[in-house]
Amino acid sequence: MWAISLFRCRDQKVVNMFPFFCNYLSKINRANRDRGAASDIDNSESGFTLIETTVAMVVILVGMLAVAQAFTFSILYNAGNTSRNQSVSILQKETEFLRSKKFSPLTTDTELTGGTKAVKYVFAPNGEKFGIVNVVDDDPFTDGVQTNSSTTLKEITVTVSLASPSPGWQTAIPTKVVMRRTRGN
Repeated sequence: MWAISLFRCRDQKVVNMFPFFCNYLSKINRANRDRGAASDIDNSESGFTLIETTVAMVVILVGMLAVAQAFTFSILYNAGNTSRNQSVSILQKETEFLRSKKFSPLTTDTELTGGTKAVKYVFAPNGEKFGIVNVVDDDPFTDGVQTNSSTTLKEITVTVSLASPSPGWQTAIPTKVVMRRTRGN
């Protein structure tokens, strides 16, 4: 094979395309030709021992495990960020919906009547299920949630959280907004 490679490297086109490779092959062919049949390298001293190979494999395995753990952490971190972003998006949509409701001397929409509303469930584009809880307090200056239809100030709390969070820090992603509305004309 080396002789064939050396023969091909004598072709000027090959030498022009791969000069380093051709020089390397020429040196190897010369060394093999000079060495002849008798070699001064003892076969028992060439190569790696089984222990050296095993130690190298263990070192590489430890490095690969660290990389795999980093991948796992980054996947979980990105999934949590995605859930948090979707939660904020759903919260913003619900907040805008409640801001669009009427709260005037003549009319108050049912969404703005006092009390804690039933949990609404919505699905994000990726299929995750989020729960929305709306709490309307007709007297924000008193502890607890009061209902008073003649109030002129309402405190509305909207909380969005994953319906079934996966174990880990995704359980800490409920997003909440508290806003106050005054009776308009």
